[in-house]
Amino acid sequence: ADGGDAELELSTVRHQPEGLEQLLAQTKFTKKELQSLYRGFKNECPSGLVDEETFKLIYSQFFPQGDASTYAHFLFDAFDADRNGALCFQDFVVGLSVLLRGTVHQKLKWAFNLYDINKDGYITKEEMLEIMKSIYDMMGRCTHPTLRDSAPAEHVELFFQKMDRNGDGVVTFEEFLETCQKVSQLQRGLRRHRHPP
Repeated sequence: ADGGDAELELSTVRHQPEGLEQLLAQTKFTKKELQSLYRGFKNECPSGLVDEETFKLIYSQFFPQGDASTYAHFLFDAFDADRNGALCFQDFVVGLSVLLRGTVHQKLKWAFNLYDINKDGYITKEEMLEIMKSIYDMMGRCTHPTLRDSAPAEHVELFFQKMDRNGDGVVTFEEFLETCQKVSQLQRGLRRHRHPP
């Protein structure tokens, strides 16, 4: 089939008015990559939509040693940009593009959105603790050495000591971004020190 047929198929089967050209503009994937991703998506999800339960089932296969369902719920919410309770190909591929090929700023914005569970523009200790617990649950009891039950709360305390610049009990995107950039600069400096040009 020629490109026109593939484009028509992409827009009609996906139940979305946006076509291939719009996805090319929205993502950092090539036309061939988008077509390949679309074939894989349609193969796994013939209806063109993935609900949260299906997403959890697929995601859990990657973490058989633990319970990934809660983390998968948060991840699903982060991918479901239009908040309609289902992932279409566009939701999936736009999120994937950010994670794989986005700028540092775009990746950090995506990560912030994942942690900001209620999407109010702030990360609270409670939200961070929910995410941390879900990550520890997903990793299961097979971590070495075995982690104490207090490990997620300790992790959150350290996170807030570093991130909550003004001590108001919440982390804004600006605080999140600033701290992550400082850590990144420090790491680059350490690498240069160990491996001079």
